[in-house]
Amino acid sequence: MITSNAILEIHKNNLLHNYISLSKVAKKSLTAAIIKANAYGLGDKEIYNILYKSGCRHFFLATLQEAIKIRKHSKRGNLYVLNGLENNDLKIFNKFQIIPILNSKEEINKFIYSKYYKSKFKIGIHVDTGLNRLGIKIDDLKNKFIKEIKLEILISHFASADELKNSYNKKQNQIFKKSFIFFKSIKYKSLSNSSGILNNKDFHYDMVRPGISLYGGSQNINFRKIINIKSVITLKGKILQVKTINKNEYIGYNQTFKTKKKIKVAVVGIGYGDGIPRILSNNGYLYFKDEIFKIIGKVSMDSITVDISKSKKIIKPGKFMELINKKNTIDNLAKITGTISNEILTSISNRVKRIYR
Repeated sequence: MITSNAILEIHKNNLLHNYISLSKVAKKSLTAAIIKANAYGLGDKEIYNILYKSGCRHFFLATLQEAIKIRKHSKRGNLYVLNGLENNDLKIFNKFQIIPILNSKEEINKFIYSKYYKSKFKIGIHVDTGLNRLGIKIDDLKNKFIKEIKLEILISHFASADELKNSYNKKQNQIFKKSFIFFKSIKYKSLSNSSGILNNKDFHYDMVRPGISLYGGSQNINFRKIINIKSVITLKGKILQVKTINKNEYIGYNQTFKTKKKIKVAVVGIGYGDGIPRILSNNGYLYFKDEIFKIIGKVSMDSITVDISKSKKIIKPGKFMELINKKNTIDNLAKITGTISNEILTSISNRVKRIYR
């Protein structure tokens, strides 16, 4: 059997723990799941299956293409497309029973003047409360035809929910509340992403939409005091070679690391071609059991070199070293690399084999 050089283990029980824990925080609301971008790189169909079996019935995706993939996989559950119509015909959404989140006057007018207006066709509307990205401004909702829409869901999105004391969150919440009067009926109101859930219970409404927190990430360290978010993944690479390097030798491209003495190194088969940030060159660490080893030299496309001179373990080719685990979480790696945990997850390439445990 051929074993992949790079493996991403997804821990199903930890995923479910996070989903259930978030649901308990927002216990008066339905808890949906964001599974866009291939469920943040963890595998959308697999994550859908795990969460559906646990009781989740509402799933948000970015694009129609993503939603159709899930709908072909399963006819169950409500699927919402956050990017709206994307210039696609409403009949495609109707065919696959997918709910578009309309983001503009033009998209709303397209619905109003279609055969689906006042039918059983389900739509959502995104009100822009201050993120100034997708969404329609409140002033553009003053339309008698909009008033007659029986809305499946009304959503908005926070700009700074990860900042507990940012007054902009309450401002957005107030604008969201003001938008309710423009509709005849709204089945679900939804404002909170992962950070919004943990920020303030006043933001929960009928449905919450966790994303990164499901997958083990948190943009605010203080939120971990509210909820024990567990690490969902282990990312590891296979040791390809163990060798001795003499004093005054260079390791890797561009001579960025020079040995001061004879050392023992392991060359690990994972690199930036697998989504490992190059900023970890001479900066990051890999784990082997309870030992930690520094990356030396530049991260290559297909490999990383680590100094294992001080190891007390038997380290040999064929064994695996871990880059992300419960000790070095996606939040930790994001901090080291100057990014966010969302980017760490979604950057892991398709070359990395996904295993669900």
